Amino acid sequence: MKKIHLSIVFKSFFVILASLFSNVTIAQEENNVIDNNNQFWNKVQFGGGLGLGIGSGYTDISVMPSAIYNVNQIVSVGVGLQFGYLASKNYYDSYVYGGSLITLVNPIPEIQLSAELEQVRVNTDYDARNGFPSYSDNFWNTALYLGAGYRTGSVTIGARYDVLFNDDRSLYGSAFMPFVRVYF
Repeated sequence: MKKIHLSIVFKSFFVILASLFSNVTIAQEENNVIDNNNQFWNKVQFGGGLGLGIGSGYTDISVMPSAIYNVNQIVSVGVGLQFGYLASKNYYDSYVYGGSLITLVNPIPEIQLSAELEQVRVNTDYDARNGFPSYSDNFWNTALYLGAGYRTGSVTIGARYDVLFNDDRSLYGSAFMPFVRVYF
């Protein structure tokens, strides 16, 4: 009789212990979900660029917000938007809008390598001149930039190169362009 009674006590103790640990485990999992959500936003940085170029009859205004997620200390991935207005007096007005996918790699803290796939829509209206009528040119421009820069804090200064550059159909005048990238 003592053997049966002792085994019932052990079984009851085991069931209570298992229930107690499963409740603690469930509570820890719920906390981890909340912590993981906070950890996600702690790894997100916002930034981008602003551009303003004004010259003799020329205007270039651009706004390029972006956000990245720091996968770890070396790799970040993100998305960006681009809005721009370019004009040359008595020649053309152009609106540019689109987005990009960004990958940043920091092999060491001071060096940042980047790859950015950009897809923008270009809507340009040309004024009549030299006997030619006015006309519009609307097209999609795709660019794949590979770049490198020096990073200090939240600022990176460098250059990038568009490997898909086409002299006849590119938005920009050159495949090579310098950049300043800021993320907070």
